[in-house]
Amino acid sequence: MNKQIVITGALLGMLAVITGAFGAHGLKSLVPPAALQTWHTAVEYQFYHVFALLFLSTFGRFKNNVIFTAYWLFTLGIVLFSGSLYLLSCRTILGWSWLNWLGPVTPVGGLLFIAGWITLVFAAIRNK
Repeated sequence: MNKQIVITGALLGMLAVITGAFGAHGLKSLVPPAALQTWHTAVEYQFYHVFALLFLSTFGRFKNNVIFTAYWLFTLGIVLFSGSLYLLSCRTILGWSWLNWLGPVTPVGGLLFIAGWITLVFAAIRNK
């Protein structure tokens, strides 16, 4: 088991629970329903990829660059995909209309997720 991946996954999982609860209880009356749905999507994808990280940790320490690469692709994917959606969801209550430029960042995070899953396949193939 890879301790670094487990710690990262656990911290991002904790953050997903916190942001999910905040979205369900704190944002409900502050943002429009579409923004709340966007927030929910960010939480959902963060959780999916936390589970991917925790599964990746079962491959052991960074035995090869493939595991290391998948770890970073999933982690950066969470930051870019979910992070940009969190900010975009709150731009009206923050008064930061300039956050619209983050829109193109979200698909980059999605591409990192896809690359992470492809890399996970290679990690499984290389695992002995």
